[in-house]
Amino acid sequence: MCMMTQEMDRLMDEHFRFEAQDDVEGVLATLADDVEHDIVGWPAGPAHGRESVRPFYETLFADLADGQVETLRRLYGDHFLVDESVWRGRAPGRPFGIEGRNRPLEFRLLHVVEFDEGTIRRENVWVDLAAILRQLPDEAP
Repeated sequence: MCMMTQEMDRLMDEHFRFEAQDDVEGVLATLADDVEHDIVGWPAGPAHGRESVRPFYETLFADLADGQVETLRRLYGDHFLVDESVWRGRAPGRPFGIEGRNRPLEFRLLHVVEFDEGTIRRENVWVDLAAILRQLPDEAP
């Protein structure tokens, strides 16, 4: 049976809301127990299982602040969606290993998300690293 687009939207929007609130437990609750979580280019590589994802979000929430996601478009299939978004906020930490110095930051994201029984079974994310590098140039503090 095809998962309804409204149900996928609800779960994805809930996931983004928890991220905006820096709520690790909330984000993890949207994921399947055996989730495959792959942030392309993340040094640790893909994580498998809900608890293996925790360190990524703890690091992310320390590195980025006041984040808001604006969804530009979504494409849907049977039990999956592709979400093109823009993230806006500040970089108080070292996002993706780059000194943030609390500077404002905006970059595009592409999510490919698969769903199973009301949870996210697989999350695959591409980040516009070139945009981050342009906005957070290496300069003396």
